[in-house]
Amino acid sequence: MVSNVLRTGVCLLALGALVACGQSGPRTPNRVKTGPDEFSIVPGKPLQEPANYTDLPAPTPGGANLTDATPKADAIVALGGRVPTGGVDGGIVSYASRYGVDPAIRADLSKADEGRRTGRGSYERAYKRFALDAYEEWLRLRAMGVTVPSAPAE
Repeated sequence: MVSNVLRTGVCLLALGALVACGQSGPRTPNRVKTGPDEFSIVPGKPLQEPANYTDLPAPTPGGANLTDATPKADAIVALGGRVPTGGVDGGIVSYASRYGVDPAIRADLSKADEGRRTGRGSYERAYKRFALDAYEEWLRLRAMGVTVPSAPAE
């Protein structure tokens, strides 16, 4: 009986020593420690021969190449959309400016904001009445019949 208890104790002590000397850090099963990350390799587009070698465009250092991957544009085209040619979505800009554009809007708003905050202390105190209460807005939308996926935290 004593030998079984002694033998179990020695085994537990040896197991504890082995575990204490083991690798520290997070243990992630099936973790590959060598080799390439196959998700970071993006294949380039195929090379295209130009129609005329004498009318090639000037090189743009740091610019994009025709063979560079454009995953967002490719996804838009694959889903049947049109890729915007400029840096901004022209439809949004034209809709927002349908009643005209004031070229001095930033200066006017800055001046109005400075006048509003003068004498009121902090930005939060000056605009406190414009802040939305998330829970009240949720209740208002529900009363209107708008489907709201989840309630805001109180």
